[in-house]
Amino acid sequence: MSAISVLNPPQREAIRYLDGPLLVLAGAGSGKTRVITEKIVYLIESCGFSPSNIAAITFTNKAAREMQARVSRLLAGKPSQGLTISTFHALGVRILREEAGSIGYKPGFSILDSTDCFGIVSELAGSVDKATIRKLQWLISNWKSALVSPDEARKNAQNDSEALAANAFASYAATLRAYQAVDFDDLIAIPVALFENQPTIRDKWQNRLRYLLIDEYQDTNVSQYQLLRLLAGPRAAFTAVGDDDQAIYGWRGADIANLRGLPRDYPNLKVIKLEQNYRSTIRILKAANALISHNEKLFDKKLWSELGHGDPITVHTCPDKEREAEAVVMKLQAHRFEHQGQFRDYAILYRGNFQARAIEQFLRNQRIPYLLSGGQSFFDKAEIKDITSYLRLLANNDDDPAFIRAVSTPRRGVGTGTLQALGSYAGERRISLFAAAFEQGFAARVQTRQLAPLLEFCEFVKRLQARAGREPAAQVMADLLTAIAYEAWLYDQDEARTARVKWRNVQEFCDWLSRKGEEEQKTLIDLTQTIALINMLDREDSEVDAVQLSTLHAAKGLEFKHVFLIGVEEGVLPHREAQTDSRIEEERRLMYVGITRAQRSLHLSYAEKRQQGREVIPCEASRFIAEMGSDDLRFSGGKAESPPDRAINADRFSALKAMLGKVK
Repeated sequence: MSAISVLNPPQREAIRYLDGPLLVLAGAGSGKTRVITEKIVYLIESCGFSPSNIAAITFTNKAAREMQARVSRLLAGKPSQGLTISTFHALGVRILREEAGSIGYKPGFSILDSTDCFGIVSELAGSVDKATIRKLQWLISNWKSALVSPDEARKNAQNDSEALAANAFASYAATLRAYQAVDFDDLIAIPVALFENQPTIRDKWQNRLRYLLIDEYQDTNVSQYQLLRLLAGPRAAFTAVGDDDQAIYGWRGADIANLRGLPRDYPNLKVIKLEQNYRSTIRILKAANALISHNEKLFDKKLWSELGHGDPITVHTCPDKEREAEAVVMKLQAHRFEHQGQFRDYAILYRGNFQARAIEQFLRNQRIPYLLSGGQSFFDKAEIKDITSYLRLLANNDDDPAFIRAVSTPRRGVGTGTLQALGSYAGERRISLFAAAFEQGFAARVQTRQLAPLLEFCEFVKRLQARAGREPAAQVMADLLTAIAYEAWLYDQDEARTARVKWRNVQEFCDWLSRKGEEEQKTLIDLTQTIALINMLDREDSEVDAVQLSTLHAAKGLEFKHVFLIGVEEGVLPHREAQTDSRIEEERRLMYVGITRAQRSLHLSYAEKRQQGREVIPCEASRFIAEMGSDDLRFSGGKAESPPDRAINADRFSALKAMLGKVK
């Protein structure tokens, strides 16, 4: 039986439809990834498309990896060379790398992360106030995502502070250009400007990527939508897959109006709805449908399931957040024991990271393994950033932030005074720090003993650079670490245990680079640009048997057998700042995402009072609980019940632990 024959009728129709632009409204758990991957295979095997003419675009590296793995399995050994399955930003890098010359960049441009950009904005604003810098960064990012230029931002400024921000934006853009660098927003905004201003290049890419598939379409922002329109061109051969009920990223520029705009911009748009859910029980879906019906609908749809009624949804009222954490952990333990489940079957979800602390404490007390999503990325660790600063400098000598970090970590005999002199000379000459170091004009400004270690460092970078373009990554990395004596420096900086952990991370990073270099036939120079786009190492946390702790935003796209959703109270979910209708609707969609992560059971809880600073404030149940309907909800706890006896609870816990101890 072929794969396409076991799909349901709307899925099959979505895969086979090629008569024009298509919007697939894919409800939670309705098999959207399957539709995208099967359609890629259908285009290659049945429609004669070359893999190199197809692009599937998604939002996360993880989603792109999963899609790539599924397509490879479905094609079972048939060639898929040239197929593009990538994030928006990775596609942007590919376009910019190829077209760098036409916009005055070299192919080895640097991609700066938010920490690098923070430093630049801080310097330009002449401020060290973190809140001010972050607000300015956020404003600049929003302008770029909305395709607003520095000149337009200046023109539209309503007051002095907006005018100052617009000036900082202009200086920031000029600084990045001088560094031959881009930030994440540029990876979309610059290709858009390129395609708008250079029709020949736009036509080339339209002819290369002849069919587009876009995942999580509801999460696109203005610049991403514009990039897609320019790539699709008049042919408009695309399938956009999305769900207006799961649009939860308005706060970072995603625009649900892009869904509204599709029928307007493409009058012949075909809409297919996927409403059969393969994830959750009927009760869970009934509650989700009831909740989301309170939002104004762009497209009407109702999820349904053949997975049976399932357990009722429980709602537990707790006196405070500590007792809520205790109750959730006890209930999870008892539920797992009763159902002989694994820890990885369970997720505890919440609106904000601050809610995780009390839960973590009780999980640790009970020695329950857990994974915390949304923690510090591997690539954000100081030791990894130290090493990547060298790699960035190898790929782009004009990357000033990388130059400063590399020359001073570990210190290579180049003092602060030398760097300041170098900085002011480079600024006057409008060249990079690296280039300035070799000029006679700079040599005349400093003493020979200052210049010697600086030139030695630059020559060292040049030697490594020559090797990094041709030799295996493993060898170059090993020699780099030996030459800068990084391990010894770590042990000088930190106590032995911390240094050991950091050095292990560096070794893991080097192993990963070597592996990726071999697998993808890439040199260290090739790999450097991709590092900025990777959020985590390619390792699967799902292999670990642990309870998953996650914010609702980070849990989107995931599913768990049993879900505990905590802090479902007014002021937390919906958030107290979300008082306008549109913001409440987004919070409701966030709750909907939480409910639809659950496959078999769903447990809600909230506290009757919560500590805020020094105050203890009373709380009330979220309006969303009532909106789920009461038919399938079972309530417990709260004022209606007698207060629990601590001694009895302790006895129950001891009995439960003894019972669990016998099960091996």
